[in-house]
Amino acid sequence: MKPNSGIEPALRLVSGLVLTLCFALPVLSQSSSSQDSASAGSSVQKEKKSNGSGKEIAGGGKDIGKGTAKGSVDLGKGVAGGAGNLATGHPIDAGTSVGKGAVGFGRHAGVGAGKGTYKIGKGVGRGFKKLGKKL
Repeated sequence: MKPNSGIEPALRLVSGLVLTLCFALPVLSQSSSSQDSASAGSSVQKEKKSNGSGKEIAGGGKDIGKGTAKGSVDLGKGVAGGAGNLATGHPIDAGTSVGKGAVGFGRHAGVGAGKGTYKIGKGVGRGFKKLGKKL
């Protein structure tokens, strides 16, 4: 019998969980972005309307980047916690940690993508509006 044979089933379990979550993340981010885009619209209307279209598009890119960065931090913490739990012989806790990190990534990335996409669309619309007035 191999000396590390007890780790192999746990590694398979965590690998399967991570693979399942990788396919579930796009679904989570799509549902989050559609729900949050409506709330992003109400908060943007409270801001000044003097922003140009370029600044609006840049702000959208900034929101997408911030959401992805926050999500990556959550994912990193989850994977690190999962690796620690797996190393200490707690495969269920490892799967839970990785799952929480993946959900945090999906939540933050989805919210950032929703807000950023709204701002980019608004900036592009303003650009077309200005172009139409010049013609």
